[in-house]
Amino acid sequence: MLTLGIETSCDETSVAVIDDQFQILSNVIISQIEIHQAFGGVVPEIAARNHIENILPVLDEALRKANLTLDQTDQIAATTEPGLPGAVMVGRVFGKSLANALNIPFVSVNHLHGHMASLRLSHADIKPPMLCLLVSGGHTILYQVNERWETKVLCTTADDAVGEAFDKVARVLGLAYPGGPKVSQNADMNLCFTPILSKFPKNTFSYSGLKTAVLNYINRAKQKGTSLNTAEICANFQYCAVLQLLTRTREYLQTTGIKTLGICGGVSANQYLREQFQVMCDELGVKLYLPKSELCGDNAAMIAAAAVLGIK
Repeated sequence: MLTLGIETSCDETSVAVIDDQFQILSNVIISQIEIHQAFGGVVPEIAARNHIENILPVLDEALRKANLTLDQTDQIAATTEPGLPGAVMVGRVFGKSLANALNIPFVSVNHLHGHMASLRLSHADIKPPMLCLLVSGGHTILYQVNERWETKVLCTTADDAVGEAFDKVARVLGLAYPGGPKVSQNADMNLCFTPILSKFPKNTFSYSGLKTAVLNYINRAKQKGTSLNTAEICANFQYCAVLQLLTRTREYLQTTGIKTLGICGGVSANQYLREQFQVMCDELGVKLYLPKSELCGDNAAMIAAAAVLGIK
C-alpha cells in the first residue's frame, strides 16, 4: 500500500510517498527560510501564500522521484493540526480534494504524531512501549506510548517550548534566523561557567524563566558596558536547556521503569542534546532512538508514516 503524505503546518511545503514497510520512495521539501529571514521569524500569511504556490510543483516532483502516477497511491494523509491555521489549511484542503477526486481514503494526521513517526522511519526495530520526548519550536512534551502507538501525555511545558527559547536567545544575540541551530553552533561547551539557571518547576517543563535569566544577563552586561561572550552565553543557555530535559526525562524513566526512549522534533537534531541523552541512557540501561537528521525537521514522510502507524 502506498501512502502520499502532505505537510504544510509552518514554513516547509512537503510531499512524500512511502510504502507499508515504511520505505521512503520520495520526500520532497521546499523551505521558506530565506523568505522569512528578513522578518526574523515566520510570517503566517506569507507562509500560507507560498504553500499555495509550491504545493503542485512539490507534488509533481514527489511523484516523479517515486516513479509513480497519482492514481497509484492508495491513501492520502495530511497534517490537519496543530500549526499555523492558514498554512495547515492549504495542505488539508489540497489533500482532501485529491482524495475525493481519486476516491481513496484521506487520513487526518496530528503534526506531533508525525514527528513521533519519524522514529519508525529511522529505526525498523523500534517497538513501544516507550517514552517519547518531543522537542521543537512550538512544543516540549513527554509522552508514554503503548504497543498500539496510543499516546498519553506525561509532561508538557507550562510556558515556552525549548525550541522557542533557543530562537529568542538567538534573536537577542543578533544571530540569524532560524536561531536555534545558530545558538548550538556558537556554543563552546568546553568553557567553564556557572549555570545561569539550574532550578525549574517540578512535574513540568518551563523555559520562560531560563529565557528571562539569559536576557537579564545580557541586558546587565550591556548596561555595565561589559563585552558579551557569545560562545559562553550560548553554551550556558544550551547546558541549562538540555539539563532540564535530562532531569525531567530521567525522573519519568525511573518512575515508569520503561527501558526505551525516543526523542523527536526539530530540536532533536541538536548534537549536544544527542550526546547528553546517550550518556544518560547508557547509565540507566535504556535504549535510545533518535531520528535521522534529515527527518528531524518538518517533512511529509513522517506524516505519511503516522497515518500508516495509526498513532493516537
